[in-house]
Amino acid sequence: MQGFRNHKVWIAIGFIVLLVIGLVFWLKPQSANGSISSHDNSKQNTFTQMTLVAPSPVSNLASSRLNSPSQADTQINCQLKLDQQNSLIVNEQTKDCFEYFITQYGEKSIAQIDEDFRKYLQQNYQEPALSQIQNLWSRYLKYRQQLGEISPPNLKQDDPAYYRAIFSNMKNLRQKFFSAYEISGLFGSEDIYHEYTLNRMAILDDKTLAESEKAKRLKALFDQLPQDWQENLQQTTKLEELRHLTQAIQDRHGSASELRQMRLNLVGAEATQRLETLDQNRDVWKSKVNQYLDQRDTILTSGMSDVAKQQAITQLRKQSFEQPQEQLRLQTFESVHDQGGKLPFAN
Repeated sequence: MQGFRNHKVWIAIGFIVLLVIGLVFWLKPQSANGSISSHDNSKQNTFTQMTLVAPSPVSNLASSRLNSPSQADTQINCQLKLDQQNSLIVNEQTKDCFEYFITQYGEKSIAQIDEDFRKYLQQNYQEPALSQIQNLWSRYLKYRQQLGEISPPNLKQDDPAYYRAIFSNMKNLRQKFFSAYEISGLFGSEDIYHEYTLNRMAILDDKTLAESEKAKRLKALFDQLPQDWQENLQQTTKLEELRHLTQAIQDRHGSASELRQMRLNLVGAEATQRLETLDQNRDVWKSKVNQYLDQRDTILTSGMSDVAKQQAITQLRKQSFEQPQEQLRLQTFESVHDQGGKLPFAN
């Protein structure tokens, strides 16, 4: 355990955080557990009648001794699933239980965390589950330790291959400590997200593909996700992909037909129509604002008195923008314009 005392677990935690951040700005959906559980059920033919076995209640005093100070007001997050033979069913809840204790690192040493977790198991589980959980916990700690020892790839961090290499190294390391069944149970949910994100990054970074082809491949990739993942990622991914591909087309001065085809491939005809209507509304607003600001500048540089200027601008504003909401919104554009900044039109 000398390596633990040298903070390798903490490095491992940071390494994982780095991966997650690098895998692009999306949050993992909260409903993913249900999806993976259903996949687990189809694969575990030996567990024909699975039941969630809740551990016996832990007294408040015992729980307070097992929690770190920052977790003093929380319940121990361990909802381990057992079958009717009292054997452990390895799933994402197993990993969540392990991580609940590991996140106490910093407030407690690894040795203390290990001791507390084993006390918790002794208080709440019986054989054969007890030995199975202890064995898997020991291997999980070693896995987390060695995860921090993996050297980052010799690639630029803006290269999708950098994160693909990290993920590949993680998967190879898992095979040293866990069976295929355990890997699927512990990491299956997060791996769905990581694989999707890595493939998505590769498509967006592919310089050989036109934006319309990227949109088609992104749509196909998204459609392969389980339904609950699609529901949770729909808004964030589509919006980001639209922005990315639209900006790419605009940067190279692409045509309106290219923009329309990209949208059709990515979000379909109905959404494309809504986006085109939005574009038209934005163009109208932009034209009105620019025309108003030009006329306002003419007034401000005229020879009228300050009072007359203000009256003329007020009248111009009312004539150009009848809705109070538009007049309120216009104040931002006037302020930015007067300061010489770039007008905040939406792209």
